[in-house]
Amino acid sequence: MTVQYRQLGNSGLKVSEISLGSWLTYGGYVERENAVKSIEKAYGLGINFFDTANVYAKGEAEKVVGETLRQFSRESYVLATKVYGKIGDGPNDRGLSRKHVIESANASLKRLGLEYVDILYSHRFDSDSPLHETLRAFDDLVRQGKVLYIGVSEWTAAQIAEAFAIADRYLLDRIVVNQPIYNLFERYIEKEIIPLGQAKGFGQVVFSPLAQGLLTGKYSSDGQVPEESRAAKHENFKKRITDEKLAKIEALKDIAAERDLTLAQLSLAWILRQPNVSSALIGASRPEQVEENAAASGVALDEATLRRIADVIEYEPVAARGSF
Repeated sequence: MTVQYRQLGNSGLKVSEISLGSWLTYGGYVERENAVKSIEKAYGLGINFFDTANVYAKGEAEKVVGETLRQFSRESYVLATKVYGKIGDGPNDRGLSRKHVIESANASLKRLGLEYVDILYSHRFDSDSPLHETLRAFDDLVRQGKVLYIGVSEWTAAQIAEAFAIADRYLLDRIVVNQPIYNLFERYIEKEIIPLGQAKGFGQVVFSPLAQGLLTGKYSSDGQVPEESRAAKHENFKKRITDEKLAKIEALKDIAAERDLTLAQLSLAWILRQPNVSSALIGASRPEQVEENAAASGVALDEATLRRIADVIEYEPVAARGSF
């Protein structure tokens, strides 16, 4: 199995089609040994793209990811982290002010044990901070060599377009990547975000490609919830597992089986059909999950299969955000 690579938007950076994230896992409820083994397995399979954030497990995720990747050549992997979320009780301990962006980036580098990160994301949009101020702070980090590329996560098309206009007006570093939610049940980016990405030259690195585990097929129509699953730990997530979604999943399983794929692999291959998607960001608590998901890289779904999937999920680009 060979993981394939794509350009990150119109930049020269190449990232693996499957990337590994650390949300709600590393430094948190996933045992450190499994976290380390999952990262090592990913690297061994050719995955070169790893994602974390300053707020994941209150900074512990950055420490685990940084310490594990330290055994590999720094030039051989791409690492992303984020700024925006609350990291303290002070009035400036969150958001996208110049003060918080610079201080948070420096703190992340210290936790990671690195001199630079490849990508720094704005984790969300901050309406309290002038966009010019935020973009100037990001640009300064790039010029200082502490950040190589900048990105955003879950910004609206209008917010991203405004950022490009400001960057072009003041000759600031431009956004090359957006990190939105995208999966078979959550497709809002198809309406405006993907067309804007194609027009402006930024790629999508999508999170929750397996709908937080729902598209792994672990949840069955008999209502049984696996003991160690997210639904068993989070009641709000369990409530979102509807009979309608479960029925669609059973139909998708049949399509996957006919292609000799798992449901997860079919779901990831469906995402990667989009040329503007640079990478699908998976989460994994065990190395075996990384291996299964990585096998989706390079899988091309034919038109007949895509039509059958569309029939099952009643495929329509939607505008709603975060509905799953």
